[in-house]
Amino acid sequence: MASNRSVVIAALIANGAIAILKFAGFLLTGSAAMLSETYHSISDTGNQIFLLIGIRYGGKEASREHPFGYGKAQFFYSFLVSVLLFGIAGWESAKHGYNAIVHPHTAEMGQASLPLIGSFPGIWVNYGVLIAAIVFEAYALKKANDEMTRQIDEHGWSGYREAFRKTSDVTTLTALTEDTIAMAGAGIALFGVFLSRYTGNPLYDAVAALLIGLMLMGFAIALAWENKRLLLGESLPADEERKLREVIAEWDGVEEIIDFRTVYFGPEQLLVTADVALDAGLETEDIDDYISEIENTLMETQPQIRKVYIEPEV
Repeated sequence: MASNRSVVIAALIANGAIAILKFAGFLLTGSAAMLSETYHSISDTGNQIFLLIGIRYGGKEASREHPFGYGKAQFFYSFLVSVLLFGIAGWESAKHGYNAIVHPHTAEMGQASLPLIGSFPGIWVNYGVLIAAIVFEAYALKKANDEMTRQIDEHGWSGYREAFRKTSDVTTLTALTEDTIAMAGAGIALFGVFLSRYTGNPLYDAVAALLIGLMLMGFAIALAWENKRLLLGESLPADEERKLREVIAEWDGVEEIIDFRTVYFGPEQLLVTADVALDAGLETEDIDDYISEIENTLMETQPQIRKVYIEPEV
């Protein structure tokens, strides 16, 4: 949990500083791409705040109303980020870019009417802000990537694609994807600003704004989908669940596994339940210790397991 918090805090500091710089660049130059990137960074900053709330709320102790704790709060706040922040920011960015394409206009700078981003030294403000944004985002991305790499190694996943499908740590997943998209957005904006300056055609800047918006909306849909599976109560992946079933099935004295279920109730917090038919020769007074041994072995096999309930049937 501490590593997750450090990942989010690093991204919060980077995105907050970048949002201010990008907005200053937009005010000085009127660039459509810079405004889209301002929306982007504001949404990123709000994203980190929501994720920190989710981490804090999810760390609350279990209560009578919530006997398994508040771990799913992180799923909820990450889902909220995808729908409200990235969706709105993406829509506003795409709309602004589309309007700039359909209705190109100029901005008053000093006494002369100049193209939106063609003025000097305003263009260098854009260059400086976007390059600084890429540097800041690279720092935040490294922090998130280090944590995701640790999880990939811990679980033996083949790579990022498998991790994206299987991880229950939506906080790190959101931070990693958001930082990657942020670097890509800053790169697109930089390229669009450069082409508009080089050619004198503001269309490139407007197209960059539209692309940033579409990219944000695409990310919003993907992140919402990943959070949906966990909010609805996803089980452990089939291959990993099979290993746990084998532990029980191969245990001396187990005749049959009648029912077996797993479900996530928080990031890397797994609940396991099983109905197990035991050998009729087992002594009744020994069954409790026997079941406890199975439960402890399951928790050693899969570190994500926090609760195990095995119902014996003789």
